[in-house]
Amino acid sequence: MNKQVKFVDWGLVDYQEAWDRQETLFTRTVAVKNENRLNNTTHPTPNHLIFTEHPHVYTLGKSGHAEYLLLDDEGLKEKNASFYKINRGGDITYHGPGQIVGYPILDLDNFFTDIHLYLRTLEEAIIRTCSDYGIQAGRYEGFTGVWLDADTSKARKICALGVRASRWVTMHGFAFNVNADLSYFGNIIPCGIDDKDVTSLERELGYRLDMQEVKNKLKAHIADLFQMELL
Repeated sequence: MNKQVKFVDWGLVDYQEAWDRQETLFTRTVAVKNENRLNNTTHPTPNHLIFTEHPHVYTLGKSGHAEYLLLDDEGLKEKNASFYKINRGGDITYHGPGQIVGYPILDLDNFFTDIHLYLRTLEEAIIRTCSDYGIQAGRYEGFTGVWLDADTSKARKICALGVRASRWVTMHGFAFNVNADLSYFGNIIPCGIDDKDVTSLERELGYRLDMQEVKNKLKAHIADLFQMELL
């Protein structure tokens, strides 16, 4: 097992460029696994944890509903936003500045081969980061992601998850609202849920947060929960 994980923060990157970079890293890891299987070798598979932010963009998962995007091409142009259909699970969501988007490209054979546990572990890292700021977050039965006041009339989502896995190698990941412009969520039915609100750390706390500080806390929680060594 290789629990070493290369961490990198890409900063603000166009969504298509980030997707292409992810695909390259994902393909390389799968290739090492295939080579090991075919040649009966044990070359360590690379693991990556990427943080980034994107310019305004809406992404639709492979089983998603295009009608949940409430903007036409002209509306997208007015909002200075783009739109992509992508190969992760989940429905439509929004990414934008002030949101920590995390892309773990991990060979789960190095950690645990359980997608359900993988999703719950990512959620737990977000929950612990919220707790660092005095916010009690948790899960909402029947929904992925991280929620505040789950299962009440005030339920609101602070982090969305959507992943893809092949041969136990993961890509895509989570979107954690820190200082995000929440008005952009008004242009979609986020994750197909039309009767629940969306929130951010900034909205809950009443002030803008230091993005780097939040990233450092989140990164530490992910490393701890997965027992990974970040490089």
